[in-house]
Amino acid sequence: MPKLFQHNVPSQWRAIDLFSGCGGLTQGLKSAGFEVVGAIEIDPIAVATYAANHPEVTVKQADIGTVKPSGFMNELGLGVGDIDLLCGCPPCQGFSKIRTKNGARSNRDARNGLSSEMLRFAEAFRPKAVMMENVPGLAKHKSFKALCSGLRRLGYVVYTQVTDVQLFAVPQRRRRLILLAGLGFKIALAPSAQIQRTVRSAIGTMPIPGESGDALHDYPERRSEQVMRMIRDIPKDGGSRTDLPKERQLACHKDRDGFYDIYGRMAWDEVAPTITGGCFNPSKGRFLHPEQDRAITLREAALLQTFPRRYHFDLSRGKEAAALMIGNALPPEFIRRQAVQVRKAIARSVGSSQ
Repeated sequence: MPKLFQHNVPSQWRAIDLFSGCGGLTQGLKSAGFEVVGAIEIDPIAVATYAANHPEVTVKQADIGTVKPSGFMNELGLGVGDIDLLCGCPPCQGFSKIRTKNGARSNRDARNGLSSEMLRFAEAFRPKAVMMENVPGLAKHKSFKALCSGLRRLGYVVYTQVTDVQLFAVPQRRRRLILLAGLGFKIALAPSAQIQRTVRSAIGTMPIPGESGDALHDYPERRSEQVMRMIRDIPKDGGSRTDLPKERQLACHKDRDGFYDIYGRMAWDEVAPTITGGCFNPSKGRFLHPEQDRAITLREAALLQTFPRRYHFDLSRGKEAAALMIGNALPPEFIRRQAVQVRKAIARSVGSSQ
């Protein structure tokens, strides 16, 4: 994976990361030249992971609904207007296609209203720019529309678009909704990358797991012999369970509509499917290694999300908890590219006002 470029961070490029998770958004912001000064996250394992990778950031473990923006501002030693960029990705499970049966039903998940917290913090901090990322389903929800109208009322020029992170040098398909808002100026989406990264470019040189010395890569798999026989017979480099004769397929997979990608292999020279919290389980999607008879490892999943090779993930709660952090994270490279665009827009705005 190409190195993310770094900058000597000038003090004026300050950002706050709401709903920070394990730090994918912060990683992208830092690589784009921002100094992340504060973060808020409710999950203790995500906080532990975040703190291990970003020890210089003040990360607050709390339910964001209980945090007073003015108190957090004081804790950080900041005043109104001192922040350049307020970022966040409210939990998106309430809008996911799987949870809403591909959009066929509504979902009353309590997390669906958390985008209003972005507006509450924007009202208090009055940053120069706001960036929010989420699943496309949020665009039609009243809470997102209220956020956009609220930001406009505060003087922000709001731009929203649904895009796919594979257009921005992330080696996976992942359709996302992004909001970019400048205080009195427009911020457009970053330009697409000149090349598309693939599964091979992200994990093609990874060692066989088991003795690599990386706990995230070496975490063992446990499969029944029946499942292992099926995995061994699935054609390499993009094959699927549907390539097997029907008598060789598991009984639960026969005569079933949808989810055709389960027990499928990734293809070396294509992008990966969306990395989810089930990325270590071939029954959850096309998560088999292109050649080896196994699912991708957690480290490979993190690399497909464009995390740095040595990014630490807390494993104290086991594989599922770590996989959920990785699957829920924002791809740092996607965020880096958008944050560079935000920084340029802020600089133009400041220059034109002088």
